Amino acid sequence: MFDFTLFGSVFVTLFVIMDPPGITPIFLALTSGRATKVQRRMAWQAASVALGVITVFGICGQQILDYLHVSVPALRVAGGLLLLLIALDLLTGKADEPTQTKDVNVALVPLGMPLLAGPGAIVTVILAVQHADGFEQQTSVWLAIIAMHVVLWLTMRYSLAIIRLIKEGGVVLVTRLSGMLLSAIAVQSVANGVFGFIHGQG
Repeated sequence: MFDFTLFGSVFVTLFVIMDPPGITPIFLALTSGRATKVQRRMAWQAASVALGVITVFGICGQQILDYLHVSVPALRVAGGLLLLLIALDLLTGKADEPTQTKDVNVALVPLGMPLLAGPGAIVTVILAVQHADGFEQQTSVWLAIIAMHVVLWLTMRYSLAIIRLIKEGGVVLVTRLSGMLLSAIAVQSVANGVFGFIHGQG
């Protein structure tokens, strides 16, 4: 009644895209100067907002595609290109780190959206939900999505301890490795989209 392979595939893909270790220093920068209690609340809010956005696109993804007359192969190619841009940022360390804004709840913007629930994660979820057949695979996909957001919440919730544990160098190392894996996923996504066009699956 549970597809562990699909669960692992979706979870790992989202982990690489949403990059919990990489979001840790950004979260600390955005919430610096606030009380620990406030930081913990913001971690919960950011994860909740991201899950809400991902859920909406996961449920309504097919309707959005139909309304825009976008084929799945086109979405795969576009998603692959978006993932490749994110991967290049992770590999080169050129990803923008937004500065703290006191007038805006940073847990909502930019943490929840678009840093966590970004285009790469949205495209991944739409495709995963769309290609999941039956209750068993649908359950596996949604449990992977929920598990990923629990990991994000725990990572931000205990970010101070994590930074002390793996140090800045550890975060950089994991981010670079994530970028390498994400680039491979991006190339595969583009290839799948191209083959979809060739075989007329759009």
